[in-house]
Amino acid sequence: MLFNSLTFFLFFGVVSLGYYALPHRYRWVLLLFSSCYFYLYFIPIYILILFFTIGVDYVAGIYIETSAGTKRKKTFLILSLIANFGTLFFFKYYNFLNENITSIFRWTHHDNPLPYLNILLPIGLSFHTFQAVSYTIEVYRGNAKAERHFGIYALYVMFYPQLVAGPIERPQHMLHQFREKHIFSSKQVIGGLQLMLWGLFKKVAVGDLLSVYVNSIYDNYQMNTGFTLCVATWAFALMIYCDFSGYSDIAVGVAQVMGFELMTNFRFPYFSKSITEFWRRWHISLSSWLRDYLYIPLGGSRSGKFLSYRNLMITMLLGGLWHGASWNFVIWGALNGMYLVVEKITGAGGSMTPAGSQPFFSRAAKAFFTFNLVCLAWIFFRSQTFSQAWYILCNIFHSSGFFTLRIQDTGLFCSMLLLVTFLLSIEYFFLRKAIFFNPVNGSIVSFKTIGFSSLLILLIILFGNSEGGQFIYFQF
Repeated sequence: MLFNSLTFFLFFGVVSLGYYALPHRYRWVLLLFSSCYFYLYFIPIYILILFFTIGVDYVAGIYIETSAGTKRKKTFLILSLIANFGTLFFFKYYNFLNENITSIFRWTHHDNPLPYLNILLPIGLSFHTFQAVSYTIEVYRGNAKAERHFGIYALYVMFYPQLVAGPIERPQHMLHQFREKHIFSSKQVIGGLQLMLWGLFKKVAVGDLLSVYVNSIYDNYQMNTGFTLCVATWAFALMIYCDFSGYSDIAVGVAQVMGFELMTNFRFPYFSKSITEFWRRWHISLSSWLRDYLYIPLGGSRSGKFLSYRNLMITMLLGGLWHGASWNFVIWGALNGMYLVVEKITGAGGSMTPAGSQPFFSRAAKAFFTFNLVCLAWIFFRSQTFSQAWYILCNIFHSSGFFTLRIQDTGLFCSMLLLVTFLLSIEYFFLRKAIFFNPVNGSIVSFKTIGFSSLLILLIILFGNSEGGQFIYFQF
């Protein structure tokens, strides 16, 4: 069930109305069954995988909390990690590893004895695996209590707004919310609906329109000039932002309508003035997860400069591999790791400085430079093969015909420019200051909010791609 479908909005309406109509003690039942129904819309049999890991982690959490010795606690934590990461490895990385083993065997003129398995990746497996792992780790660290109510714990993993593409939540932030009684608040509901509308606009009107252009260039990359490939790469950067942040906005908005608070996953990342700042603003739930459960346990920056650089590279390499079983994703992670290391060495990373502390043109130049560094890495993320990515990368920097831009569909291109300009202007001048709506504190009905919402609906009707597909991050 896709967030950009009529079916979902009917489902959302029924569940939300039912949630407030039911007595508080039955609401978790409605949400759990609704979340199961939501997941069954994709590949029904794969819900058994969720039930398996939920059962393992529920038991592991209790034994971790009640066990007397550190060794026994660690044993149950390891069992939980094996169950979760073992499942993730089998479905996501088995064939990738097998293909690389086959290549090695061919080089030595031998046959690979391991069979190729025709398996599909369960939707959202990486997301709910990381959320489940955060539970047992936080219980082990003593930062969260083990959940005794099996239904509440299952709901923590399966809560439908963020089940398949995050944000990746922590138990100390979410579990208590399922026990709290949420009273209907028109201000909160209006704010949630507006955030959903903004996310839908980003996905359907901007992201899906950009994808038409990006696909037409990347699928025929050998027939296009370097500048055309460059523009398509810029368009992809904006497309993946609109697609993923659009999903996150809808997820946060859906939860807010029912009184739940999910973490903010994006904070206008393309206005960042360094790569370090970019990763504090992009996919924040994953970045913070990698920091807390990988980078810091590896030693973080506590063990000297060289080891901190090593830890950064390992974190970003594994972060790239988390996105997909492909060497292109590993290279994407490596490039971002190299950017971060260089910024640490040179001191260029800095901090998230206040908007008015630097001259506008200085901020704009740094943001544009950072954006282009991010785009260079996105080439490997978007390309199907390494050879395609290398061809595009080389031709972007090829001087011959660089300033020749091929536009096959003038109407599509002009629509893209209009919508991207509108999007970035609204984000920079208004949404950063929560002028149209406040996703945290909710909104009130006013001429300003009604006018803005009406404009978004009009733009969705005029430019929305009715043939738009699923969200990009569903595949991870």
